[in-house]
Amino acid sequence: MFEDFANLMPLWAFLAAIGVTLFAGVVKGAIGFGVPLIITSGLSLFLDPLIAVAGVVFPALVSNFLQVARHPLAEIIDAVKEHRRYILTVCVLILIVTQFVVLLPERVFYLILGVPVVALSVVQLAGVRFTIPEARRRVAEWVIGAMTGVLGGFTGSWGPLTVLYLLALETPKMRQLLVQGVVYSLGATALLAGHLQSGVLNAATTPFSMLLLVPVFVGMLAGFKVGEKLDPELFRKLTLTLLVIAGANLVRRGLIG
Repeated sequence: MFEDFANLMPLWAFLAAIGVTLFAGVVKGAIGFGVPLIITSGLSLFLDPLIAVAGVVFPALVSNFLQVARHPLAEIIDAVKEHRRYILTVCVLILIVTQFVVLLPERVFYLILGVPVVALSVVQLAGVRFTIPEARRRVAEWVIGAMTGVLGGFTGSWGPLTVLYLLALETPKMRQLLVQGVVYSLGATALLAGHLQSGVLNAATTPFSMLLLVPVFVGMLAGFKVGEKLDPELFRKLTLTLLVIAGANLVRRGLIG
């Protein structure tokens, strides 16, 4: 397996992937989300986009389990019950959509990666807020859950839409971090299952993704400390600005090659 990985990319690209993943871990530890978005958009700048999607699977899975593990079991179960329709929709759509990733032309894939990154980052930077009335909550759960699952299946990132969804429900901060962790963990499990079936995770890409667990874990430990000392809002805005730049470059590659 590791012999296949050795032929996957040059050493400089692997070291760059470690740097991107380390940064993603810092962001995750500091503000509670960002691992799939940063890793996928970052790795796609110098690796094949399918390798980038494969690389995010295990870091997303483990980092989100670590986030959830910081909360009591009773609170985790309660969060699953409250958002069960949203979670179910996200996971089912991720499982379905991952099967079509390998069929996409490379330039189309860059656009699918880049456009949501830019759009969702700009929306969050602009401070746009949505409100979901209680009477329309069930419909919103199905609709936004479907959008999130499709985006997650294609790009490996379902964080930004989930954050906007929870903000629209006016979810308290600590509860929001818990629900994010639950949604991301179960979504990452669906992503793992989907890409084992699609072939994106194989004898070469699986060890690559597993090796990225080390930098994401180290980054999260640093991020927990950063979150305590640095203004989290400033850190969030700086991260989103970097994502806009990275996403714009992916769009450029999708449009002009």
